[in-house]
Amino acid sequence: MRRLLPTVLLLNLGGCSLIMPSHDPDQAWVDLDQPDKHALQAASVDRQPLEDDRYFQVTPGSHELEVRFSFDVDGHDIGPQREAMTRTCLLKLDYPAFSAGQRYELKAGGIGFRPWARLYTDDNREVARARESRCGDV
Repeated sequence: MRRLLPTVLLLNLGGCSLIMPSHDPDQAWVDLDQPDKHALQAASVDRQPLEDDRYFQVTPGSHELEVRFSFDVDGHDIGPQREAMTRTCLLKLDYPAFSAGQRYELKAGGIGFRPWARLYTDDNREVARARESRCGDV
């Protein structure tokens, strides 16, 4: 029984990290869309690294968001008889009008070797597009 209690406590603490924090109504919230076979992670806000890579929560106003995006590139996009590969890129998105209490969604994908990401409001209106910062070992 003495061994079981610490194990249960550790498992409970690990499970807490899976729970998203509550949304602060005085800030804007940015959800990250997780497409199949891709990984989209929040990296920084205004060049300051984030502790949690699952979302952004920012004050109203202008911010630069940076995300790390890994996606598959088909072999036919690379060259004849080549195998598919995974490409990882940093993308930066500037948006001047984040609103308190507003929820946004950042969606990403890839076309051939080129990644893309777009920011949408909760009514599915596109408000910003990301630019490719760098790709490779990021």
